[in-house]
Amino acid sequence: MPLDLDTLPTDPADLRRLVLALAEERDVEKDRADRLEHLLVQLKRLMFGRRSEKLDPNQLALAFEDLEQSIAAVHAEMDAAAPVERRRRRTGDERASLPKTLPEIERVIDVAPEDKVCPCCKGERHVIGEDVSRRLDVVPVQYRILVTRRPRYGCRTCETGVVQAPAPDHVVAGGLPTEALIAQVLVGKYADGLPLYRQARILARQGIEIDRSVLAGWVGHACWWLKPLYERLRLHLLSSAKLYADETRLPVLDPGRGRTKTCQLWAYARDDRPWGGGDPPAVAYVYAAGRAADHARDHLSGFAGVLQVDGYAAYKSVVTAKAGAALPLPITLAFCWSHLRRKFYELHVKQGSPVAAEALRRIAELYRIESEIRGRAPEERQAARAERTRPLVESMRTWIDAQLARVSGKAPLAEILRYAVNHWDGLCLFLDDGRVEMDSNAVERCIRPVTLVRKNSLFAGSDGGGDHWAIVASLIETAKLNGVEPFAYLKSVLETIVMDFPASRLDELLPWNWKAAVNG
Repeated sequence: MPLDLDTLPTDPADLRRLVLALAEERDVEKDRADRLEHLLVQLKRLMFGRRSEKLDPNQLALAFEDLEQSIAAVHAEMDAAAPVERRRRRTGDERASLPKTLPEIERVIDVAPEDKVCPCCKGERHVIGEDVSRRLDVVPVQYRILVTRRPRYGCRTCETGVVQAPAPDHVVAGGLPTEALIAQVLVGKYADGLPLYRQARILARQGIEIDRSVLAGWVGHACWWLKPLYERLRLHLLSSAKLYADETRLPVLDPGRGRTKTCQLWAYARDDRPWGGGDPPAVAYVYAAGRAADHARDHLSGFAGVLQVDGYAAYKSVVTAKAGAALPLPITLAFCWSHLRRKFYELHVKQGSPVAAEALRRIAELYRIESEIRGRAPEERQAARAERTRPLVESMRTWIDAQLARVSGKAPLAEILRYAVNHWDGLCLFLDDGRVEMDSNAVERCIRPVTLVRKNSLFAGSDGGGDHWAIVASLIETAKLNGVEPFAYLKSVLETIVMDFPASRLDELLPWNWKAAVNG
């Protein structure tokens, strides 16, 4: 309860009762906050602990938000009831991540002029120190009209030779938006999960009435300009010696049937940072009508090297020759221990299988070694794996064969064990190549942002919309992988590419080269 110092009781007994009541009330509020924080800890354990593969972290995030809001409200109530000098002080951790590039606007909260005079000697008080705090502020998004004037000049004497600066080219020729506004629409739709109809509503709150279809036209124009850069990104990835691959569902509206059809975004990623490789991280998404192996074969045409994937059969057929089919691609498949682990984990959760628990323990030992050698040169990683990891892997294969001999062939456990045996060569490839990881988590991390945006958008409107999704998402996610802010990047690229930028120099606009030029 708020404490009014002017109405405090003078009787010691009454004052004691008041203090006890305040203490009891504060204890109740503290217990309430403690209970909420305990629940928050439990949810985090469900999200990041052993059960992380069973619960959807995106759904849990909603629960986190509500719980954290409730905890903050309790703290605010406790702070308001406490004397000023005893109110909660923040640790400063929340300010530690503020970028130093942000502008700082200073304000001074000074005492009244009469307080600067000492009441004793009537001398002027001088500054002996100050308290400084830094808080994150915001200026709301402000839309403005960019007025471009191009004066014309002529000669008064001869009345010929009128000159005027040429009009700059724009993504939407003669249209309303600047390249900055188009970049904002692209980032909103493909990075922040804001479908165009929601962006139209946001603009309407500012008094700007622009129909969703108009925004869609802007996106279409931008994707036409960005497609050559996207193709350069794909070719750059295909020149790599090692790639990750995965795919995710992308519903697409099918007006002829009055429903959506299930198409796919295939993802091809490169991330050589775990072994100190020189090639920058990147990802390219490719829209396709399905999951057939022909799509993967077409996408990977021109690639030769190690492809790290899950156990999906389409990837196997890419490297396996069949009668009457095209020759296999010069690709070596590395399989994913994380997928194998997930199968054992799900069985352990459902049945409490001790065999699955033992498999999880053995795989955890492999990952512990990997965490210690991450970031080292390929030769060091391979040497450490030969010495420490290979004996564990060979022991696990012997153990798997022994378990297969004793369990029923129709049991779910036998199916998982056979999966391990059938993929064993690809699972063991990382032992002989220090560039290869144990899993394909790098590309799964690239898939996750697409699935989040997909949940808000529900579906793509057409096959062309799927292609546009692949183009913009590839550039945005590659920019993020290279520590580049997507809006600044797309704005700059759009402004540059429309100015007759030569196709022979498109590589300069790839995110890592753009970053190097800007930081230059």
